[in-house]
Amino acid sequence: MDGLELLKTFREVALRGSFSRAANSLGMSKANASKYVALLETRFGVRLLNRSTRSVSLTDAGHLLLERSKPLLEMIERTESELQGHAGHPRGRLRVTAPHGLGQSSFAGLIGEFMITYPDVHVSLHLSNRVIDLVEEGVDVALRLGRIRDENVIVRRLRLMDLALCATPAYWARRGMPKKPDDMRRHDVLTYSLAGGGPQLPFEVDGQPYSVPVTSRMDANDAAPLVGVALAGLGAVCVPMIMAQSHIERGALVPVLREFMPRDLWLYAAYSQRRHNSAALRALLDFLEARVRDPEPVS
Repeated sequence: MDGLELLKTFREVALRGSFSRAANSLGMSKANASKYVALLETRFGVRLLNRSTRSVSLTDAGHLLLERSKPLLEMIERTESELQGHAGHPRGRLRVTAPHGLGQSSFAGLIGEFMITYPDVHVSLHLSNRVIDLVEEGVDVALRLGRIRDENVIVRRLRLMDLALCATPAYWARRGMPKKPDDMRRHDVLTYSLAGGGPQLPFEVDGQPYSVPVTSRMDANDAAPLVGVALAGLGAVCVPMIMAQSHIERGALVPVLREFMPRDLWLYAAYSQRRHNSAALRALLDFLEARVRDPEPVS
């Protein structure tokens, strides 16, 4: 077994404090991660990690090896990255996370196009609405929807996202079309689950954010079931336009108050701050930036 791979595995286990998290980051099994560290311990004749059922920690020898091997591994990885960049041939595994809502849109097709364009790149896609720690969970890039916060990540804006507040024609006929944001106080609304505070809808009035408390008929932590319930005529839902556009185009949903929808929500890619990112990651970011376009206006 290549000593460099053993050192890389040891470093990941040491930094993440877990064989499982290290294995996920490296794209290998937990059993192999444990085996590689054991081989390294046998090679040096010392115990490098203290193991328990819940966690691992470094021994004194482990601390020494981690400290001494860090500059070597960084130099090798930097060289590998630069060589790949010179070769101009993206390859390897990319770990991508995205919200569930994107899985209901054309995003999956875009990933397919990217894989056809770059056949040596393997994409590992995890759909989750949870905001994760990219470094802790070994994720290369996270696609997110919403306002961009100041985080310890690099952000590439891909597209401004229009929101659509919509319901079925029958619902609006029964309950009345709203003319201003505050009219939504008397409507049934299908809302996102909130950690605190009551349900509300986001608007923009005179260029300023304006939230309206509403009555929630149903809440969920994902937009897809809310759209389904809205299509059954049980209330109004506010979702990114990419999730409602096909239903709006065929007349199943009717958007309202479009002039009051927020204008500062983005689809963006977030990735960790590394001195050199892989050719595969750069290719994916460039591909998404080139292929993700503003949606056509919906009449």
